[in-house]
Amino acid sequence: MNKPHLPFSSTLDLKTGFVDMTHGSGGRAMAQLIEALFIRHFDNALLRQGNDQASFEVAAGRMVMSTDGHVISPLFFPGGDIGSLSVHGTVNDVAMSGAKPLYLSAGFILEEGFPLADLERIVISMAAAAAKAGTPIVTGDTKVVERGKGDGVFITTTGVGVVPPGVNISGDRAQPGDAVLVSGSIGDHGVAIMASRENLQFSTQIQSDSAALHGLVAEMVAAAPDIHCLRDPTRGGLATTLNELARQSAVGIKIDEAAIPIKPAVQAACELLGLDPLYVANEGKLVCICAAEHAEQVLAVMRSHPLGKDAAIIGTVIDDPNRFVQMHTAFGGNRIVDWLAGEQLPRIC
Repeated sequence: MNKPHLPFSSTLDLKTGFVDMTHGSGGRAMAQLIEALFIRHFDNALLRQGNDQASFEVAAGRMVMSTDGHVISPLFFPGGDIGSLSVHGTVNDVAMSGAKPLYLSAGFILEEGFPLADLERIVISMAAAAAKAGTPIVTGDTKVVERGKGDGVFITTTGVGVVPPGVNISGDRAQPGDAVLVSGSIGDHGVAIMASRENLQFSTQIQSDSAALHGLVAEMVAAAPDIHCLRDPTRGGLATTLNELARQSAVGIKIDEAAIPIKPAVQAACELLGLDPLYVANEGKLVCICAAEHAEQVLAVMRSHPLGKDAAIIGTVIDDPNRFVQMHTAFGGNRIVDWLAGEQLPRIC
């Protein structure tokens, strides 16, 4: 999305037209695409500056930056699409430090022949998600690859944010005795993608949980500024996230299977598909580790927010030099919840 100020009127056929190689050439066609589609929907004062970068003032505090590539298949799924997902994913990565997300950049790789109507639908969704999150897209880039060398559209977003004074949330701060919380039911996103990809029909349609979590995080941090760890359990699901945190903090984690919220439809779909819901991706949930004395307060704050109404305390941090994640099963036994050996569901974000 370079040089958006070029004064070209739109001649794009957004209803029946397709992306072609000239849309990435740097010439008139590219300027028309940028002006008629991206500037039109992402419009804001910083983007309208027309530079190859965005210049903005920031509040005092530690800056946070995160970047995320999105290659999901299918591009449209129950509960969202690649556009809204590309906003939510990066906003959440920034927010997991306790930061307030401020601005986003967006890079598009488009495949020759991709319908412009579908591209506009994605851009509209992305713009709506950014507006709802209060994180404008202020700069970006567009490239086009030959037919057959892409998969419609890939989107990379980068976000910046600022951490309030006194907040120090990091994956290496979990301590034995801490409580482990999750903000809601797990596995919704991954199962929704698989069902859509394979045209599976269930009695209850499973929706992706894709959502921006920074509002929930802000309320949690306001109530308990000394939260130790936050992480959104995306690829690899809850199990992988807990293993990451255990390794970073050099601790063990013990969870209770009965305490982990899972929707009956998701549980049934996982059983049908042979998936372990602990390893299925989420795009609108977070894991929180905090001191045990703050756990009930944090839980109450989470449950009072629409994105945390099904939050639960699911375990504790323990002293374990092996850094294992263990689970007390619903059958009364115990098992090690190990790292994911392969990839259950590719292309889910």
